[in-house]
Amino acid sequence: MKATLTFLGTGTSMGVPTLGCGCAVCTSAVTPPPAGDPRNRRTRPSVHIAWHSDGPDSYTDHAVLIDTGPDFHAQAIRERVTHVDAVFFTHPHADHILGMDDLRPLTFALVDPLPLYADDQTAATIERVFDYTFRPPSRGTTIARVKLNRFTEAYEAIHLFGASFQRIPVNHGNLVISGYRFGSAAYLTDMSSIPQASLAQLQNLDILILDALRHTPHPTHSNVENSLKIVDQLKPKRAFFTHMGHDLDHAATDATLPPHVRLAYDGLKLDFDLTPHITAEEIA
Repeated sequence: MKATLTFLGTGTSMGVPTLGCGCAVCTSAVTPPPAGDPRNRRTRPSVHIAWHSDGPDSYTDHAVLIDTGPDFHAQAIRERVTHVDAVFFTHPHADHILGMDDLRPLTFALVDPLPLYADDQTAATIERVFDYTFRPPSRGTTIARVKLNRFTEAYEAIHLFGASFQRIPVNHGNLVISGYRFGSAAYLTDMSSIPQASLAQLQNLDILILDALRHTPHPTHSNVENSLKIVDQLKPKRAFFTHMGHDLDHAATDATLPPHVRLAYDGLKLDFDLTPHITAEEIA
């Protein structure tokens, strides 16, 4: 089953350019080519996965988001996102959840509430930050029509329209958060390390997307060197780095990487196979 993954954003929590910074990368991000490089313009991290499924009467488009950061509105306009079937959240930090309210107009015409999937700590934060969304429905009709679903198992898989999205726990410093595998691709943002049990779920990948904040080590994020070691260990066909700060110039960093490893950039589209590696029967 063919699918397309679009990087809505590939930046760190402060984005690139970083406010108040005049470094070469931040300057390049806002300077037109050829002097500047638009790939250095990095909004907060999120991906959009789109595919088609054949129903009994129609050929249907489907789309899933992983995270809705504070830049989601602009990202959705840029990529012409007109509908969403589900949203998976990685963890409760601001750069991954604060755009949830921008889902509102995409939910108004839905027959059923838009499903959101998150672990307990992320769901609790979403309920607190957007408490007006989850109160009893007596305050108007312009709130997001969503249903928040909590994962009940560490490696739980959700089956949607012929695809499966499996939660993959990873370490974000001392915090255990959610990465995701879907078909032949995996998205692991904001990770500093991967538990052994999760590594076993990441075999035979076409696309591996990893956090790579900068060159120097960081207590809660992977850096370029560490992410390259993970690529060597898991041996995907292709690897892409995301959640990058202004330490990494796109062209200069890409030039140092192996041919099958690239920095992602906002708007990059990747085609891949979404055929479930976990069947609906296994999920049931």
